[in-house]
Amino acid sequence: MLTETQVKAVLPLALEGVDLPFLGERTRGKVRDIYHFQDERCGERLILVTTDRLSAFDRILGLIPYKGQVLTQLSAWWFAQTQDIIANHLIALPDPNVTVARVCEPLPVEVVVRGYITGVTSTALWYQYSLGARTIYGIDFPDGLRKNDPLPEPIITPTTKARDGGHDERITSGEVVEKGLVAADVWEQVSRAALALFKRGQELARRGGLILVDTKYEFGLAADGSVMLIDEIHTPDSSRFWIADTYAERIAAGQEPDNFDKEFIRLHYAAHGYRGEGEPFPLPAELALQAALRYIRTYELLTGAPFEPAAYPAGPRIEANLRRWLENPC
Repeated sequence: MLTETQVKAVLPLALEGVDLPFLGERTRGKVRDIYHFQDERCGERLILVTTDRLSAFDRILGLIPYKGQVLTQLSAWWFAQTQDIIANHLIALPDPNVTVARVCEPLPVEVVVRGYITGVTSTALWYQYSLGARTIYGIDFPDGLRKNDPLPEPIITPTTKARDGGHDERITSGEVVEKGLVAADVWEQVSRAALALFKRGQELARRGGLILVDTKYEFGLAADGSVMLIDEIHTPDSSRFWIADTYAERIAAGQEPDNFDKEFIRLHYAAHGYRGEGEPFPLPAELALQAALRYIRTYELLTGAPFEPAAYPAGPRIEANLRRWLENPC
């Protein structure tokens, strides 16, 4: 594993973004720079450059070195582990930060699956439950639950996708269909797949000594109408992980579980009075450093393989690898 000194040395080089005009017009998401690339030989491809931008509370807080590489390569690993459950959009990885994907029409909801009652944001189960709500996302919860308790079984709590810097909004599974956001048969397939993906994720995370607490999935419709898993899967960005070995002891002592994702950053911001309203304060360098080490270690625990850092600065490397890929994009 990389040392703190090695990671600290590349903090100033973290990838904020990359402009590649030879691929066409760029769209900037929260974390990814996106290109719709049209090739006369093999048709349209989606090129996703995963940057080191850190998003939380629906805001960009700062940059985490190696984060983009971890998200890209870890998602590719998970896609391989779950392709028997549902097809995914991955075609190729021409660079450690780049995914070439099939073009899909994204469904207008994020499919959040939760196995525990926890969280600090306004959309979190525990936040609503602690305010006295017992019916959340259209699901009834019993009295007596404590923060960080496991749920009897994983549940799906969808949210709408925020636009123009807004916040995701809670919605029930019934409303997804009633409002015409997703056709009933498609939503049924998505729901089955999401719960199966989560079960597989929990099994493989446990093998690495982690608890998969909750996660979000994104699905899309391919050109032939088939449902595909898109975006990313079971990364420290899209998922909450806890350390398995210390969970029971810490809960018994009334302590928070040892988290192993970006939740410690959310907790730091919440402890300093920021929960997503207004502009956030800049990400402290020490927090960025610890986040980078945690992302890398999560990759290694889940995959069982050592993390091999790609060269920084990342921009020239990404451009060179993509130009090489263009020589044979099919």
